[in-house]
Amino acid sequence: MPASESAPSALRLNLRIFSVVMFNFANYLTIGLPLAVLPGYVHEHLGLSAFWAGLVISLQYFTTLLSRLQSGRIADEKRPKKVVVMGLCVGRLILGEGQSFAGTGATLWGVGVVGSRHIGRVISWNGVATYGAMAIGAPLGVWINHIGGLKLVSYTVIAVAVLFVLLALPREAAKVTPGKKLPFREVLGKVWVYGIVLALASVGFGVIATFITLFYADRHWEGAALTLTIFSCAFVGVRLLFPNSINRFGGLRVAIVCFTVEITGLLLIWGAALPLMAELGAFLAGVGFSLVFPSLGVLAVKVVAPQNQGSALATYTLFLDLSLGLVGPLAGVMMGYTGVGAIYLAAVVLVSVGLLMTLRLSRRGVTLAQEENLTSGQ
Repeated sequence: MPASESAPSALRLNLRIFSVVMFNFANYLTIGLPLAVLPGYVHEHLGLSAFWAGLVISLQYFTTLLSRLQSGRIADEKRPKKVVVMGLCVGRLILGEGQSFAGTGATLWGVGVVGSRHIGRVISWNGVATYGAMAIGAPLGVWINHIGGLKLVSYTVIAVAVLFVLLALPREAAKVTPGKKLPFREVLGKVWVYGIVLALASVGFGVIATFITLFYADRHWEGAALTLTIFSCAFVGVRLLFPNSINRFGGLRVAIVCFTVEITGLLLIWGAALPLMAELGAFLAGVGFSLVFPSLGVLAVKVVAPQNQGSALATYTLFLDLSLGLVGPLAGVMMGYTGVGAIYLAAVVLVSVGLLMTLRLSRRGVTLAQEENLTSGQ
């Protein structure tokens, strides 16, 4: 927290942000509920291969990828609140599209409520809502599935979406920033390097979220849903405990530390001989992945004018969607040849490439001016 910001004012600011990002919490709760249920249902109940078990989760990320740019453009041109409501409604029909609309809309809506100087905090709180929802949703989905099967899980997803749409409709909408809108090609040219690094960091999350249930089943262990919850709690905890680390140290420095910790966690999962080792690995991977998105995302959105920040955020996040969309089927194919453990070693290699890219960016000083502006302006 900056020295000029008192504890009460920080609390009020955080409450204003939370009043908006809670709609993204609902969005990701509907994603988390079936997350630990669907892969096992496809692989064990339907008898399909690991490729299809991975694809059933990755399909939503491909849908999100296809709609991400549209959601960012609409958020820039129309009120972000409208994008959130659209995401919650449409998302119950097409889960991936709802993810992009509600996620992008909630971030831009939050920025509209508290101002662009707090965009880093809004992105961080949006992530807290995202993975907090998944931490709750994964074990809750398993419990609901145990009680009433996949049908009851589906009914619960619909009920959550309807409730939060009704809560969002009467809320005041944020204003749209006027100005020239950049075409996608120009926005991509400004943010692509941050997106590539984000995509590499996201591989670790992808293999944990999609295949940890099969990893545990392969070793005849129980507690895969708990491991997902540990990952998500670690992710959320770091964002709650270190909300100003990006402001104090700069995005690239924070990202370097995060990559190192995430790699350590993935190595522990790969070499796990006991469930406790896998749980510790998931914890460290969650700690490491926690601040990658906001540390690079704050830099990515600041390379464009305020009226294009929705498009910049959507384009940057597109790389996350692409990464998660590819991880499921590709890792599923690899798993068929090498076994499930090897996909975590492959994730280590890719995340290490992301670390090297971040180190190169830091050494070249590509974004020094942005770092200084971020540290002094927030």
